[in-house]
Amino acid sequence: MKKGASHRQAEAHLDRLNAEYAKLHKAYESYFWTSYMGDHGVDERMNEAQAARDAFRSDPKLKAETDALIAAAAGPIRRRLELWSHFFSLYQAPAHAAAIKAKAVALDAKIMRIQTSRKEGYRDPATKRFVPASQNRMRFIMRTDPDERVRKACFDALEKLPYDVIDDYIEAVGLRNEYARALGYADFYEYKARIDENMSKKELFSIFQKIYDRTRYAFKGVRALEKKLAREGKPGLRKPWNTGYYLTGDFAKEEDPYFRFEDALGRWGRSFAALGVGFKGGTVLFDLLDRKGKHHNGFCHYPVLVRYKDGKRLPASCGVASNAVLGQVGAGMREGEVLFHEAGHAADRLNSMQPDACINTEYPPSTVSWAETHSMFMDTMYSSIEWRSRYARNEKGEPYPFSLFERKLAATHVMRPLGMMGIISVVFFEKEVYGCRKLTRAKLIEIATRLSKRYADRSEDSISLLNLPHIYSWESSAYYHGYGLAELGVAQWRDHFFKRYGYIVDNPRVGKELARIWSYASLYPAKKLVRMATGAKLGPEAYIKGVTASREVVVARAKARIARLKRVPLSKKPVDLDGHIVMMDGKKRICDSSKSFEDMDTRYRKWLKAVKK
Repeated sequence: MKKGASHRQAEAHLDRLNAEYAKLHKAYESYFWTSYMGDHGVDERMNEAQAARDAFRSDPKLKAETDALIAAAAGPIRRRLELWSHFFSLYQAPAHAAAIKAKAVALDAKIMRIQTSRKEGYRDPATKRFVPASQNRMRFIMRTDPDERVRKACFDALEKLPYDVIDDYIEAVGLRNEYARALGYADFYEYKARIDENMSKKELFSIFQKIYDRTRYAFKGVRALEKKLAREGKPGLRKPWNTGYYLTGDFAKEEDPYFRFEDALGRWGRSFAALGVGFKGGTVLFDLLDRKGKHHNGFCHYPVLVRYKDGKRLPASCGVASNAVLGQVGAGMREGEVLFHEAGHAADRLNSMQPDACINTEYPPSTVSWAETHSMFMDTMYSSIEWRSRYARNEKGEPYPFSLFERKLAATHVMRPLGMMGIISVVFFEKEVYGCRKLTRAKLIEIATRLSKRYADRSEDSISLLNLPHIYSWESSAYYHGYGLAELGVAQWRDHFFKRYGYIVDNPRVGKELARIWSYASLYPAKKLVRMATGAKLGPEAYIKGVTASREVVVARAKARIARLKRVPLSKKPVDLDGHIVMMDGKKRICDSSKSFEDMDTRYRKWLKAVKK
């Protein structure tokens, strides 16, 4: 059957949209990677590339052309045109709004330049000398250093950092709100909630208020523990520089031998391969070490999108960045988590089987909550006691001790119900910031201090909310709720897998289900994809049930899951991730998996050893 003229015209239009958007997206993302890796000489070109990409997305002529073709189309072609029409509708804006956004994005770049080029560190309380240290390193020190004076010195140094950009941030908030109002929204948070999640602010905040109301009882337990520890000679549990150390500092040192940094890459690869997770022929770049000028937060971005040409699927590529501090206690464990988390993002979009670039990115119509559900699912697998009992071993080959798990649980169980409070604090902080009629420096500090105390119940004031990297970027501001919604989705998904299969770690049937869901990319709304994956409507019940479980229930469940995993043979096969892995350090290419994953792992270990010297 011959194709009609309208059908051929529609296909040609789709081909043009895909080619042009993929090109614009790649240009922006390539500059983004270079800039965030520390080379800010490209910032102006990055902003120009972002403006060109945004102009494409908001072009009313392209939307009109697409809509005109829909009426005469049918079947899959009509559905694809409708996807593009919806995509364009998300970004339509009056002409003057584009100028507002351009100004706001330029301000974001200025803030990042200041944050990544400034001198960071703390004043040694003993010698009074300045000790250079990144934000990430100072946070590690606060969790692991036995000297309270040093921990407090790091806290004090971190508290000063927001003042470097506080006035620029206030201006950025104003510009973002101005843009949102130009589009008919009350403020930027309402705009983001609708565009990113298709939810109203009321619906969104009611979910987090419910979690807060159901879990805040645990603050009483923390205060009781504070009194108990004070009697034992450990006063001040609720001081911000003491909480992490008192609860996990000793455990961090005890756990460190089981999570050596040099083991992180190999363990991640073997675990993903055993799960049956790969990258569908795509390329993944990893840049893992912290260094001056580099962005302070881990991320995964996709410069080359999955798309089709002449009916053939073209694989995608992505870049994964993190900030490991070599030699720092806890760095290996943290790096393992980042690898699992960010590679979860990579697997999500690189496994898409959809032909249209507009639904293969991390941007709307994709949602933050759905994207984070995949990455945080991998987090929970990595942090589970059954994964640790199998993969986490010290130099002697001894497995992570169950007794250590029990002792750590006993010490930290009081905090389990409060696990969402960090996310909730950011959600309500940004809600107030964008809802403030006249935001001033004094008002901003008051909001940050008040909400930090409400949702962390610390005994000392803190403006740590203003050190969160997400709030300073147009793309990542007013979307932290996505992490919280993802926590809910992960809890439901894990329940689904445990009920169906009895185990998750090294279960290729789980990997097969993940790949099936990933193949859809953003073809459907996030709420529908959650139901397709978990069999249930997204809600907080599974999460709340998990974090409020008694210590006895948690221990019994852990023992049962370890016992179940023992019946699953440990894979001895070569690691096959169905893709090309490249290890980078800035602009330096260290090694890749072209020969084998194992060869790459060996060479990366050798490089790390040389770097440590």
